[in-house]
Amino acid sequence: MSTVSDAAYQAPGLVYETEHHHDHFSPQKSYMGFWIFMMSDLIIFGLFFATYGTMLGKPSIAGGPGPKEAFELSGAAWETVALLLSTFTFGLASLAMKYDMGKQKILTWMGVTLFLGLCFLGLELREFVTMFHEGHVPQRSGFLSAFFGLVPLHGLHVTSGSIWLIIMMIRIATGPIDELTKSRVARLALFWHFLDLIWVGIFSIVYLGGLA
Repeated sequence: MSTVSDAAYQAPGLVYETEHHHDHFSPQKSYMGFWIFMMSDLIIFGLFFATYGTMLGKPSIAGGPGPKEAFELSGAAWETVALLLSTFTFGLASLAMKYDMGKQKILTWMGVTLFLGLCFLGLELREFVTMFHEGHVPQRSGFLSAFFGLVPLHGLHVTSGSIWLIIMMIRIATGPIDELTKSRVARLALFWHFLDLIWVGIFSIVYLGGLA
């Protein structure tokens, strides 16, 4: 029977263990702390979304390019495809770990996830280079400053997630898949899926909303 203190640390998310283990390490406490971190991160993104929304008017564009002139929807669409596929492949890696399908399958799906994440970053970097080449730089207007505050912030998070993914792949390849490793991968999965949801908001509000 679970105690009150055990229940207090229950948090949503993918749990790899089929049974509860009462040892020194508590995955549920780690999950709870990570959820708090992600909620604080969500507040930061919310502030950047709000700033971007207030900069869509003509005074903030200041005679410069607006969304229709600055954005290329096809590039953003391919970025979306890459990131959506990456969250799917990470889910397959998580299932392979949960059901002990072997290191090879786990590393394969994590490798595909990393490749798709790097494809997303490459497409996004190409978009930024094109915008800079055309003179659509942050100092051009308040609108572009807000854009380059929000979208690269998400890209920085994807970069951090990719580095974390590489570290975990090395950890899995060189050591045992113990409870601590499973907990770290579970938190990385939550982080990666969170970034996918944030990007859906960016694509819908910044790109589709700006070109409507």
